[in-house]
Parts: sequence; structure tokens; C-alpha cells
Amino acid sequence: MQTIYTDGIANIAFHDGVVRVELVTTRQIDKDKQEMAPAGSIAMSLPALLRVHDQLGKAIENMVERGMLTKRAPDEPGKSSA
Repeated sequence: MQTIYTDGIANIAFHDGVVRVELVTTRQIDKDKQEMAPAGSIAMSLPALLRVHDQLGKAIENMVERGMLTKRAPDEPGKSSA
């Protein structure tokens, strides 16, 4: 099994029943500038995407319950949020 590290998603596309998610990593160019570089991609069916969404939601809720994350409004400064 291959492990791909990602800092984010560059694009999500849906075509012919397949969802394609382009993954990116960031790298520091200089003190004030970062660059996004492709890290790989994931292709899955729409039902698989919905299962992933459900699983990620459950993982985030578990992290909130364990105190690893706190839920807050998007514009509120503070800890990492869910």
C-alpha cells in the first residue's frame, strides 16, 4: 500500500461517474511565499466519496470528543477547528 502525504486539495472533478481529487503539498519558496506542488490524485465512485465524507466526519467528531480539536466559528481565532 502506498502512503501519500497531502497539505490540501487543488481540484475535485466529477466525470462519467468517477470523482477525481487532485492532492497538493506546499513548499516554502522564501520567507513569505509558498508554492503548491502536485502530490498525487484519488479516483473513486460517488458512493465511495459519500462513505469517505461520513468517515471523515466521524473522525473529526472523535477528535473533538478527545479534545484534540475544538469547534468554533470560521472567523474565530484560536485552536485548530472542526
